[in-house]
Parts: sequence; structure tokens; C-alpha cells
Amino acid sequence: MTVQIAIDIGGTFTDVVAREDDAVYSTKVPTTPEDLITGVRRGIDEIVAETSGERADVERLVHGTTAGTNAVIEREGGRVGVLMTEGFRDTLAIGRQKRQDMYDLFLDEQTPTFLAPRERRAEVTERVGPDGEVLTPLDEADVLDGVTRLVDEHDVDSIAVCYLFSFANTDHEERTAELIADAFPEVDVSLSSSINPRFREYERLVVTAFDAYLRPVIESYIARMNDMLHEEGIGCELQIMQSRGGIAGAELMQEKPVGSVLSGPAAAVSGASDIGGRIDRPDLITIDIGGTSSDVSLVEGGAAQITSEGEIQGYPLRMQMVDINTIGSGGGSIASLDEADSLHVGPESAGADPGPACYGRGGERPTVTDASVVLGYLNPENFADGSLDLDVDAARAAIESEVADPLGYDLVDAAKGIHKILNTKTAQQLRLTTVQRGFDPRSFSLFAMGGAGPIHAGRLAEELSIPEVVIPRSPGVLSASGLLSAAVEHDHETTFLRSLADLTPGDLEDRYARLVDRGERAMTREGVPLDAVDVAFQADMRYEGQSFEIELSIPDAEAYDAAVVDRIRDRFHDRHKEVYGHENVDDPVEFVNLRAVHSYTPERLSMPTPAADGSLDDAKVTAREAHFVDDGSYETPVYARSALPAAEAFEGPAIVEQSDTTTVVYPGQRCRTDSFGNLLIETSHAE
Repeated sequence: MTVQIAIDIGGTFTDVVAREDDAVYSTKVPTTPEDLITGVRRGIDEIVAETSGERADVERLVHGTTAGTNAVIEREGGRVGVLMTEGFRDTLAIGRQKRQDMYDLFLDEQTPTFLAPRERRAEVTERVGPDGEVLTPLDEADVLDGVTRLVDEHDVDSIAVCYLFSFANTDHEERTAELIADAFPEVDVSLSSSINPRFREYERLVVTAFDAYLRPVIESYIARMNDMLHEEGIGCELQIMQSRGGIAGAELMQEKPVGSVLSGPAAAVSGASDIGGRIDRPDLITIDIGGTSSDVSLVEGGAAQITSEGEIQGYPLRMQMVDINTIGSGGGSIASLDEADSLHVGPESAGADPGPACYGRGGERPTVTDASVVLGYLNPENFADGSLDLDVDAARAAIESEVADPLGYDLVDAAKGIHKILNTKTAQQLRLTTVQRGFDPRSFSLFAMGGAGPIHAGRLAEELSIPEVVIPRSPGVLSASGLLSAAVEHDHETTFLRSLADLTPGDLEDRYARLVDRGERAMTREGVPLDAVDVAFQADMRYEGQSFEIELSIPDAEAYDAAVVDRIRDRFHDRHKEVYGHENVDDPVEFVNLRAVHSYTPERLSMPTPAADGSLDDAKVTAREAHFVDDGSYETPVYARSALPAAEAFEGPAIVEQSDTTTVVYPGQRCRTDSFGNLLIETSHAE
């Protein structure tokens, strides 16, 4: 008997899922912001008690962490010093000279200088050319003088090293790391040639500085997690979800902590992709509405969309990550009026403590969850499987005092207004993720997850003319479930600026061989048999003279001869036309970056088929009045999800209750349960 556990920490709840053979268990516990590991420990205690195993039976524990994200948001990372090539000290402040709003006269600084203010940036005499040739040898005395000043005068605990063209020749950066380790072994070091070995020094510096900023935080967090697991009697190695959607062992994760910055949201998309593939829904728009935010992503052809040009807090973060777009509105978002009496929802959130007013924990401000209570969507007596009694009077009082009375609105109309604003903001984000990028949302299914996702998904689908909504069996804990279905994965990349016309025999083979060697070493350290590893080759390519690239899959060939190169060129032309609507077949094409992705997918876990054998009447537990924006009020049947029979459909309006969420089927929609227990809701736009 073996047990696998996955833990995902959200802003309001910490979700825990366990697999024991073919059985699946899940629980939600309140997140403990003052010490996240306290909530994790409680979740482990509860989930292990549900299984028939013991802590010693846990053979795998996977974790999606918000430690890195929180450190950036709350500005609680390490004290970073930066070493730059002489003459480039102010690269971090100059950036790309872009303004997010060119008409804002009071615009905040656009570059992340909070990572390392000017006094914590030192110059080093050295210079490498674009082809890796050493133009000026490394002045080791300069290195030691700069580091000594940063440590003694500015108390830095982490140093980012970013020399010009170090991606072409790593010797100077690696020697710098050796000097720092000998003189100041207590100081962490992040090398740009290791963290982000690509050209464009500003973006490379930002990623490396963020890595240095997060390194003390992630190292401390993982150490504390390991200590807690040891105390709990769990002996397996901790695994961490990476921003790209793959899993890495905690030891390797500590070598590149910036890779965990979007750990939690990536897990949800991984879970959605896995389920979509099983039920023949390869094209999904995923919407994950939690307590503090809503995450939107795209799954096309069964694969999550990956970007190399991400952001965090508005700052560029050039690294491979699941392309997730986030808005600061969720179930715990606070509704408030501005000075002009305009209603706003978010980004301020009630969080886990004190939480929405209806939680009865001292919260007095109205939230989206309070509006859901007033509208009749949530069951006050059986919320979160009965673990929390909702205070309806507190929810009503909060909305009346801060929204309805000041605006002269009826209570229900005020609650509808709160929902409508959240839905409008989220729908706009869905449009930006699809329509703005050339995708037609009508050809996708909307996959809803998170504790609040299934409440709002039906209305969002109507807004975008999406024909179908998919609600998985456990949408409230899907981020945790996604951790167990994700592959162990490592990607390595390098800059390779070379025109296809100038390739010489062995160029690509040699570069990819180096990347494969790095990937195999990483997978060996993960304990993965190399004969079970899949390798995908990719390249960032462009027409010569362009300043942006397109990612392309590259065939795995024993030799990249003229015929293979021609196929790559043709594939690039086709992809450029798909993305931008045109191609320039007579223009020369060049490589910019090469990438190799090594992945190992553990044995696929079976998907239980829990649909009940009874009738729809057996699943109906009660009826209550519910209010719908633009659709009036109805006496609405309420069904227990666990008792819904497969294939039998029912019409909206309807409410489906389960332990981790509530699903709302809106008027004019039709819902059925598939053979795997997923809810499939046909909207008014279904054919």
C-alpha cells in the first residue's frame, strides 16, 4: 500500500489531495498566512487520517508553493547585491525605457530596482565579446573588493552575477562564484549564465536578480518543509511544481528558485490538461477563481500554452512558464465604493483571515462570497462539507451597510451588481487570452476550477458565446490534483544567433548535444531512468531584422542536413503566418535560442468512475430561492453531486453542491454528468 499526497496553498484555503491505489481523498484547510507550513501540517494530518495508510506509507509528496510569489508581492525577499561588467552598473534602472502608461505623470518606476538599489550594484573589470572571446580578463581583485563592500556595508545575503555576453562564455561568472564561495561561504550566488543563458542583458539580469532575491526565501522554506515532514514521519523527497508546469525535486529547485514563482497556478492548468485529454476535450480555456485572484490560461491540442516572456508584478520575467493571466478578483475580493460612489470589486481581498463576513471570523466588509450567499447559491448549513456554517445575517449586513444603502439599492440588486462586476472583469481577461491572440473562444470548452470557478463559469461562457462548460469532479482542489498528474521536467536553453543559410555541418547537433547532456544529468539526479525520458527540441526563430521571436518545435534528427533545415524553414513560415497572418518566404530566417525539454511522466493514475446509479430525483436534496443577474429569481432545485447519475441531463436553473465547491447551472443551460463524474454544461450557444 502506497500513498501519494499533493498540497497546493491558496490565498484562502490550502488544498490537499491523496491517492491510495485507485482511491482519491481530498480536504481543504484554512491557509495560515502567518506561517504557511502550519496549514500544510494540518492538511497532512487530515488527509492521512482519511486514508488507510500511515505516514510512513507516503512515497511521494508534491507541493505547489506560493512562497516565492508572496515574497515578491510583499517585498520580503533577500538583500541582493549585483555584480555587473564595468560600465553597465545602471542596466537594472535603465531597462528598456518602456512606460506602461505614457500619459501617467506620476507613474511608478518601471524597472525592479527594489531588488538591488544602485548602492548595492558593483562593477567588475572584465569583458567577453558576443562570440565568447575574452576581450578583458576578469579582475579577481575587483570581484573581491566589490563583494566585500556589498557584504560589509550593505549586509547582502545573496548576489546576482550578470556579466555581458556571459551566455557565450561562462568562465568569468563561474570563477566569480568560486571567489565568493571561498571568501563568503554564507552568501548565496545566482549566475545569469546558469539561470537564463540568453542574450539581451536587461532581461537576463532581471531574472537573475529575482532568483537571488528568492533564493534565501525558498531555501529556508524548503528546509522548514523538510523538517516538518521529518517530524511527521514522512521520508520521501519533497517535489515542487515549477512555473513551466513540470515537477522538480526540492534539491534541484533550490538551484533555480525563480522557477517556482508561479508554482501554484501552473498546477491547475496541468490538472485541466490531463482531464481534458481523458474526456476528448483537447482545447480548453481554463478559469481558476480562488479566494484572492482569478487565473486564465489556454490549453490547445492538449498542451498548455507556454510563454518565455512572462511577468510578475508588472516586471519582465523571461523564463519558460505556463502562460497564465491573472486578475486580482476572486471569491474573497472586497466590494467597495469609491469617492464617486462607483462600485469596485478587488483587488483587495479578505483572504483567509478574517475572510468574508459570512465566515463569522470578524470580517465586516462585503465580498463576492457574501454576494453568493445573498443570491442563494451557497448553502449556509452545508458549506465546505459542513465544516463551516455561513452567517447569512453577517453577509446581508455587510452588503447593506457598504453597498446597498449608500447606493439606494435593494439588497439582492446590490449582490447582483457585485457578481456582475466580477464576471465582467473576468470575461475581459478571457477575451484578452483568446480573441486578442487570434483564438475563437467558441471553438473551446470553458474548464472551471477553484472554489468559486463553477459558480461563475456558466455566466462567463454565455458572455463569450462558449458552447460548453466542463466542471471536473473536484474543481476546488484541482490545483492539488494537477500536481500528481504533472511530469518531472527540466528545460535547458542557450542563445544561438545563426542564420539558417550560414549553418555548417554539426552546428545544431553540437548545441543540442550540450543541452541534452545537461538535461540527462538533471533527470539522473531526479532518480529517473533515462530510457523513460522524453526529449523535445525547440527553437526561438525569426526573420532576420525582427526584434521578436516565435517558438517552434524542432525535429529530433540524427543529422540536421539541408533537407531537415528546409523543413524547419517551411515550418517557421507556416507558424509565422498562423500567429501574425502573413509570411515572408523570401526573407532569410535565423535561430535565436535553442531549447531541450526533458520530461518523465509517472505512471498515469486511473480516473475513477464515481457516477451514481440512482435517479435524478434521488440526487435532489432540496430547493431554495436563487437570484440570477438578468434572469430573475427562481425556486431552484439543489442536487448532491455525489448522487448524480451518469448521462441523465437536467435543465437550469439548478445548483449542484459538493464538499469543495458549488456549481450554478444558469437558466437556459443544460447539464449532465459524464462517465468520469465531470459535469458538462451546455450553454445557450451549444449547437
